[in-house]
Amino acid sequence: MTARIEENRSHPRLPALLTAYHLVNQAEKGAAVATAAELPAGYRAEAEDPAVAFAADTVLLATPPGADEPAGCVVLKVPREGRVPEVKRLWVAPEARRKGVAKALMAEALRRAAATGAPAVRLTVWNWREEPLALYRSLGFGPVASWDDRPGLLCLERRLDLIERLDPDAVRAHAPAGLAALLVDAVDGGASVGFLAPLDAAEAASWWSGVAEEAARGVRDVWAAHAPDGRLTGVVTLVRAGAPNGRHRGEIARLLVHSSARGRGLGQRLLATAEAHAAATGLGLLVLDTQTGSPAERLYRGAGWTAAGTIPDFAADPAGTLRATTLYYKHVG
Repeated sequence: MTARIEENRSHPRLPALLTAYHLVNQAEKGAAVATAAELPAGYRAEAEDPAVAFAADTVLLATPPGADEPAGCVVLKVPREGRVPEVKRLWVAPEARRKGVAKALMAEALRRAAATGAPAVRLTVWNWREEPLALYRSLGFGPVASWDDRPGLLCLERRLDLIERLDPDAVRAHAPAGLAALLVDAVDGGASVGFLAPLDAAEAASWWSGVAEEAARGVRDVWAAHAPDGRLTGVVTLVRAGAPNGRHRGEIARLLVHSSARGRGLGQRLLATAEAHAAATGLGLLVLDTQTGSPAERLYRGAGWTAAGTIPDFAADPAGTLRATTLYYKHVG
């Protein structure tokens, strides 16, 4: 299970989380105070009335599995003066740490920033904060020229993958290289996506060529994620039911994220893109199946999908061993 994320700058728990963040931050800077009332004016305003302080920004809270109230928060500041969005105030209560809460908050903040079309996200972090630094580096953030010259403060930025819908010609163009490489990478990594290992690149390219023909007939929609250097880092497809009594329904198929791009919320962004398009084009119900116990199950459950049941020995994994499959559904319309 993953942390439950919500957007709410007026949540009654938020002032306490922000106060704890600022008190620790002040102590680490050698300017310790005991209460929110003693904080510098700007920080005090955030802690006392975050709804006003962050009125233009996105405030996310995370509730760990099994908990009743949020134990973490992060703020995604709106871009100003032509700059990219900035992540601020990432905080997780000590008792809720090492449960994936901070990573879940960051993944959602990155997803929302990307949804605005922003090319990158930036943040600052004190150079002595080793754990947050390790998290940011694992999420692809790297050092850039400083925009804040306070001693000990590092300025980091992460370029965002761009998700775009591929028309049939684009699918054909990417089939021999980028799309084939995504499929081969998935199979080599043990994902049960319809093929046995080792998967030949030519076979993978041929499969994607078939997808291009389905896209041309209006049967399947395709979205791909492009890294800043142009490489394809992920893909998802949406297959529309063909039966007259099932035209309200679609299937999510071949959600793939390259092994080099995982852990950054890209799978969640691709899934959300396909879901939004399905709803916008009149589909009300989506279905999918995935290998029982696979990492993909955590993604789908976290995105609000419901397990309908499990079928034993449904499909062979890339090594040829029969595995169970779990069927999922989600209402989107």
